[in-house]
Amino acid sequence: MTYQKEAVILQAENINLQYDDKKILRDVNFKIHNITRPNCCQGQVISLIGRSGIGKTQLFKILAGLNQPTSGTVKIGEDLHAVKEGEVGVVSQNYILFNHRTIKQNFEIALEHNTAKLTTNDKDNIINEYADKFGLKEHLAKYPLQLSGGQRQRVSIIQQAMTSNKFILLDEPFSGLDAVVIDKVIELLLKVSTLDEMNTLVIISHDIENSLAISDTAFILANQLGKEGATITEELDLIEMGFAWDHDIQTQKNFQDLVKQMKYKI
Repeated sequence: MTYQKEAVILQAENINLQYDDKKILRDVNFKIHNITRPNCCQGQVISLIGRSGIGKTQLFKILAGLNQPTSGTVKIGEDLHAVKEGEVGVVSQNYILFNHRTIKQNFEIALEHNTAKLTTNDKDNIINEYADKFGLKEHLAKYPLQLSGGQRQRVSIIQQAMTSNKFILLDEPFSGLDAVVIDKVIELLLKVSTLDEMNTLVIISHDIENSLAISDTAFILANQLGKEGATITEELDLIEMGFAWDHDIQTQKNFQDLVKQMKYKI
């Protein structure tokens, strides 16, 4: 498998978070590289995996620039500048949409945040292209509450892809979905990641199997014996391990063995 790991495009440096005397996150460090493949628009899919209550939501908000850590820095982009609120796309579990606006109007609002100068005709063309590519054409005139939870999630993810943000954070994207819908979500995320070479999806999840199945790299967020506060305890290079970019990976025994191992580590 031919690929290259290029420059670092997201870096968490010594992230610590403490509320009063309670440490939530301790010395969280990790790097995400731009991965390239010949004749392929690649993009990156990264997972931060940890059990419920470990501090994933707090780390999610720090990575998005929504909250500040007690100490440490999150840097993004090719110039590795400190992350600012609003420059990272966020897909939360409740799929924040404007319920009084149609799906098309929600997409139009997203395109207003695109740094490119778009005419009304440009916006219509982009919306129709995305709606066609992701199976939403028949839903454009509907309102969010007329859609299923899975459809609203799809709209929320695509909404973020329409902005000029290359980084998209997803909070528990597989939570509460049945197996058929999860397969569609995985397919959607892979499509979004390859829309642009620099698209970087960061999945925050306790779902080990589905997170590993879609990712190039995964980081385990867990507690260490005798130390307070969660930290990155393991990095999994799923490309090097031969598990990345394989749609049937979940059927393979060695992949399932890895999933079982990780269940004892989070």
